[in-house]
Amino acid sequence: MTDQLSLSPDAARQLATTTKTTPQMRGITPRYLLRALPWVDVEAGVFRVNRRRTYVLGDDRISTHNDGGSPRVIPGDLRELPYLREADDALLTELAGAFTEVPFEAGQMLAQDGEAHDRLWVIAQGRAEKRVSGRYGEDAVLEVIGDGQFFDLDAWTRGEPVPYRVRALTPGVALCLDRSALAGLCDRDATVRGALDAYLSTDGVLPGAEVPVDLSSGHVGEPDLPGTFVDYEDTPREYHMTLAQTVLRVHTRVSDLYNGPIDQIRAQSNLTVHALRERQEASLLNHPEFGLFNNVAPGQRVQARTGSPTPDDLDELLTRVWKQPGYFLAHPRAIAAFARECTRRGVPPVIDTSFGSPLLTWRGVPLLPSDKVRFSGGAGIGTTEILLMRVGEAEQGVVGLRPAKIEDEVEPGLSMRNMGVDQKGITSYLMTAYFNTAVLVEDALAVLQNVEVANYHDYS
Repeated sequence: MTDQLSLSPDAARQLATTTKTTPQMRGITPRYLLRALPWVDVEAGVFRVNRRRTYVLGDDRISTHNDGGSPRVIPGDLRELPYLREADDALLTELAGAFTEVPFEAGQMLAQDGEAHDRLWVIAQGRAEKRVSGRYGEDAVLEVIGDGQFFDLDAWTRGEPVPYRVRALTPGVALCLDRSALAGLCDRDATVRGALDAYLSTDGVLPGAEVPVDLSSGHVGEPDLPGTFVDYEDTPREYHMTLAQTVLRVHTRVSDLYNGPIDQIRAQSNLTVHALRERQEASLLNHPEFGLFNNVAPGQRVQARTGSPTPDDLDELLTRVWKQPGYFLAHPRAIAAFARECTRRGVPPVIDTSFGSPLLTWRGVPLLPSDKVRFSGGAGIGTTEILLMRVGEAEQGVVGLRPAKIEDEVEPGLSMRNMGVDQKGITSYLMTAYFNTAVLVEDALAVLQNVEVANYHDYS
């Protein structure tokens, strides 16, 4: 016998039930990108973007690699120079070997305006700024350049003075190529010589610009009007549906015996759908072929001026996507770093409610957080990027793509197909999410690169 006078809680729980939650998943995020994109239903599985004809455009980067601790130019990337696009691989390898390494320190002048520009500079590592003197002698910043960018191709090719001065913002390393190496290459290869002559004969043609339409305006009398037509690209880009896919397996004894009060198949499929959607958002941002970060046009890339994301940097992005900007998108740590810089300057960003959540805004444009935005060199001390986009088909912006209708669809663009029961009594379900994204016009997207998030300030 014991001294117990009543039923114990442990014993009583054998007759009681528990209040249960549905399965929780830490990896679920708000997925603001999927909610912000307007989705276009694609009938035939392929989405073709027809554009007005433009002049050939590369990615405005000459990549480098480390060879025994020293940077070296990747020969194939020398095709970023317009007159080397058809050059032989052996010639490009020879030209890449002619680059010399030039280290520099913060504050060092790399080029002076008005001086003869006899070397092509490729920034292998570091940041520099281009500056000019304004109309009244004031100092003005033209652009900040970083890893992989080069200057000044036109002045170097023509043998003319560089039209600005370049000052290093950080310590770094550049690779330089003398004009004599290009001259020697042209003397030995007629193809390169012809391409170079064609380049020198075209003044004022900007790579990536649309072919002009001849128009007349403001005339008096009865002049002959110009005739014209708007030419299209010969090979417009086509976007095919990509997918995220898995096979969900549920044993029949589990679904038969342990299906209440929570449906096991529904719970399993719900978590799998969330995992597929998370992968979908990551692919839309980072896929090497169609990811938004990898589809920003050269003229739409901005370098962070001081490393930390500042109001000036985001204002510069807004000058690139000034026609109906829709959303910034950045890693939460980058948004926090931007907020610190705003606080430091006494201009705290306005908070507005979008998608049911309080979000920071800048100039009225919401900053959407996403943990899918990558860091280069590690999330602790590495650098990240901030994206700005215009969205919508009518606005010639960024759109999401998905099939108009698929069999066994459980959500738009996502199917759950029963594959049957195997000999072990396991039911398999093929779960597939079909998607893609398209940038309709290049100026719908801009990116701030080399953003540092580890700078903090003492406000006391």
